[in-house]
Amino acid sequence: MVRISGLNAGMALTSLCGTLPKSRRATFRMLRSQNGDVLDEALVLWLPGPATATGEDLAELHLHGGRAVVAGILAELEGLDGLRLAGAGEFTRRAFENGRIDLAQAEGLADLLAAETDSQRRSALTLTGGALGKVVEQWQRQILQISAGVEAALDLSDEADVDERLDQHAHEGLIALGDEIAARLASPPAERLRDGVMVVLGGPPNAGKSSLVNALAERDVAIVAADAGTTRDRIEVPVAIDGVPLVLTDTAGLRSLEPGSVEAIGIGLAEDALARADIVIWLGDQNEAPRGALVVAAKADLGVTNPGLAVSAKTGQGIAALKQEIVTRARALLPKAGEVAINRRHRAILAVVKGELADAGVSQDLLIIAEHLRAARAELDRLTGRAGVENMLDALFGTFCVGK
Repeated sequence: MVRISGLNAGMALTSLCGTLPKSRRATFRMLRSQNGDVLDEALVLWLPGPATATGEDLAELHLHGGRAVVAGILAELEGLDGLRLAGAGEFTRRAFENGRIDLAQAEGLADLLAAETDSQRRSALTLTGGALGKVVEQWQRQILQISAGVEAALDLSDEADVDERLDQHAHEGLIALGDEIAARLASPPAERLRDGVMVVLGGPPNAGKSSLVNALAERDVAIVAADAGTTRDRIEVPVAIDGVPLVLTDTAGLRSLEPGSVEAIGIGLAEDALARADIVIWLGDQNEAPRGALVVAAKADLGVTNPGLAVSAKTGQGIAALKQEIVTRARALLPKAGEVAINRRHRAILAVVKGELADAGVSQDLLIIAEHLRAARAELDRLTGRAGVENMLDALFGTFCVGK
């Protein structure tokens, strides 16, 4: 499909078809070059703005998919005055600039294009559908309502019987709104869904960590050998189990060594990975396991009877049960289906909003309260892209493909 957007979209479609088809109706047309050569037989759509994906006049050409066909159409369009190839993400950027979508929806589309698992797809669709924007609009209305009351009180502040403090109802509204934003900040982050839940395998040397990583990943990603200290660096393997994105991390076996050796450096990396892990699978003495770790008794085929879930990478014993336990724990750390997952940018902005509302709630000066509420509204405008986001737009839309 070739999409043409902008003031000259109608002219371009007329040049190819001879006349404009009826608007918003798929029409079968012969597409010809300016010298009369047939380029393709295609379905075409004429979509006059502003009720289009980009907010501009829009034409779509649904072509046969051969490379020569597409190349011929693009060459013909490039030869017309006022037309050029779109840049990466330019259609979506125009939709944003023309008010067809907000910035959070654009971020959701970027996540959707990068989605590799079903849970990532569902979360991205929730954001793309404008769910976060609707929540922010509700917050904006609540703050505006409180602001209106504050401004009205300021206008009447010269009256002797007017209380210059925030009234009880407005104060309770600020507290409730702050609590709602705090709950949103405490929800599972979008990055964990996008990047994967970090699952780290830890334990002493020769505990079977690398073999277990290979079994969970269902391919050989880590070197397995009988020698202690074979794994000296972290090995990270992105996988999806039951649609849940995970990053399996194999680590060096933990033991005491003189500092400075390569293996000692690897042990340091292992300790760092264990400290940052979302889920720890511990292959070792359960008394040495990190708090909350899933203790696994590996090498069950050799008769190992240590406490923990008995598994064998060699025979497959317990692997299915281990995968299920990992998925269960991971899902508890991820946003729920249909829930709006906020990313790092959203959290940074909402933290500022929460702070402004808290400051407004404790102030006894209406002027200061009004300023804090104004600042909170401005931050919410930044979240949806209505203000103060120019410096990030190029970076965001640059990640899109040309067709978006």
